[in-house]
Amino acid sequence: MADLLTITEVSRRSGVAASALRFYEERGLLKSHRAGSGHRRYPRAVLRQIAFIVFAQRLGLTLEEVGTELAKLPLDRVPEGSDWAKLSGGWTSRIDERIAELQRLRAGLTQCIGCGCLSLDRCRLANPGDRAARYGPGPRYWVSDPRRST
Repeated sequence: MADLLTITEVSRRSGVAASALRFYEERGLLKSHRAGSGHRRYPRAVLRQIAFIVFAQRLGLTLEEVGTELAKLPLDRVPEGSDWAKLSGGWTSRIDERIAELQRLRAGLTQCIGCGCLSLDRCRLANPGDRAARYGPGPRYWVSDPRRST
């Protein structure tokens, strides 16, 4: 039990609030051991799992997706670099999509975002005839990259 950390220690070391740790545990993302007093104790390896959860959420994974990915880790040993690499290896396309989305967002700061509102003088230049409407509702040039020709 000496290698087990209290929830306070895990929170301090991981930078994640104790309430979030309890939430992750309720969702099945983390596991703790209960001391005789009922207090949670976590193995040190949980710090890697928490870092993975935080990283995956920043990439845009839902907690359900994070749980699916964590379930792929070995149960009989502490995960190694190769284990983490296998999990994250398929995320390159997701990161590329996120980068493209952020670039469209940046362009939207200075250009029409393709909402189809026609309420600004600029919209007549960037979205003549409300052509963005054919791509669906909302800020189409931000949420997708439709061909702007035609």
